[in-house]
Amino acid sequence: MNTGDYSGASFRSCPVPSTESSSSKNHEPWGASPPKRDRNARILTIEDESAVRHGIVAYLEDSGYEMLQANDGPTGIAKFRSEHPDAVLCDLRLPGADGLEVLSTITRESPETPVIIVSGANLVGDAIQALKRGAWDYVTKPITEMEVLETTLCRVLERAELMQQNRYYREHLENLNRDLRRAVEQLQEDEKAGRHLQSQLMPPPRRRVGDYVFHSRLYPSTYLSGDFVDYFPIDDRHVGFYMADVSGHGAASAFITVMLTTLIGQDRHSMHEEEEPTILHPHRTLARLNRDLCRQRLDKHLTIFYGVIDQQTHHLVCSNGGQYPYPIIRDKSGVRSLAYPNRPVGVFEDCEFPRQELELPSEFTLWLVSDGLLEIMPERTLKEKYATLQALVADPSLDIDTLSAQMGLPSASPPPDDITFFQLQREK
Repeated sequence: MNTGDYSGASFRSCPVPSTESSSSKNHEPWGASPPKRDRNARILTIEDESAVRHGIVAYLEDSGYEMLQANDGPTGIAKFRSEHPDAVLCDLRLPGADGLEVLSTITRESPETPVIIVSGANLVGDAIQALKRGAWDYVTKPITEMEVLETTLCRVLERAELMQQNRYYREHLENLNRDLRRAVEQLQEDEKAGRHLQSQLMPPPRRRVGDYVFHSRLYPSTYLSGDFVDYFPIDDRHVGFYMADVSGHGAASAFITVMLTTLIGQDRHSMHEEEEPTILHPHRTLARLNRDLCRQRLDKHLTIFYGVIDQQTHHLVCSNGGQYPYPIIRDKSGVRSLAYPNRPVGVFEDCEFPRQELELPSEFTLWLVSDGLLEIMPERTLKEKYATLQALVADPSLDIDTLSAQMGLPSASPPPDDITFFQLQREK
């Protein structure tokens, strides 16, 4: 790390609000939060005018900051190197070494340490030049309202802390990805270990979130599956779910399902830690997955249907990435198909995935099945198979166990393709 590393410190003078809910802490597998030091921010002010320097120090100390002082450039640089402050206030005209030289030294040795230039009103051009060289902000002298300086300082400290947290989480995700690569190597050597990893990533067969109950079951064609399904709370209001079917079979396809859970996990992580709402928008989530898979050039693609339920308004927002058979919903008005045709994910990098929205009735059942089921159905055409499936799910008593039995599952031999059943119901 650089000399100004403050390891994600949380400063009482400028707190950054946390967006993490208690439910996300219980659900997220991302490990511990970044280390934090419970102390006030330490600020170094480098100013040769003693009256100005003492005024800044007195005001900011009253605001709760720990202050360090230097009256010339060389002393300021030396104190920066020995004390590792969290931010620096630096005059442009200094004896020994001018402010631009001090700025260049600090930004070179510790680019994540905020430097605020304090310049005379007639030196605004120099201050702008300092911004180009890496200063985070500037204020002009005379400082008639110290609140302006404190607001600027608070803003750059918040930005620095967010940058530090983002770096921590990026390194954390890189560590997870290294672990993932090791897991994939083990998967290729030992299918039993791979099957255990995949089963650990699968959600429970039944899970209730608020008024919504999710059921799923997977019948793999080989020891490892290219099908995957998941459902999870996003925040206190929203719950997400998806079904995915990776092209091909075996370890290579199973690897993509593991990669998929990692990418979805990154979006969920970004929602909790950085308030990046991509995970709440299925069309944006699929677009991001599509770009990532295309750029990896893994010679694999997948179909996926992803939906997000707003538990307050009971609206479903969804997007389809080539999933067929289309989802089927049954309610008091009958059975209808959510026929949202589109291309698979991971084929064309510029592909778009339209956003769909549906109001969920007070009682309904939503069915999703992977296309492996079509291979064991006796009907000749896809249209006939889909019509039969619609007729089956029209029965309000139908559940996954019954549908599996009607399709001859489980059978003595594995099916020719992975088969996944997914059922969503609203229950009060």
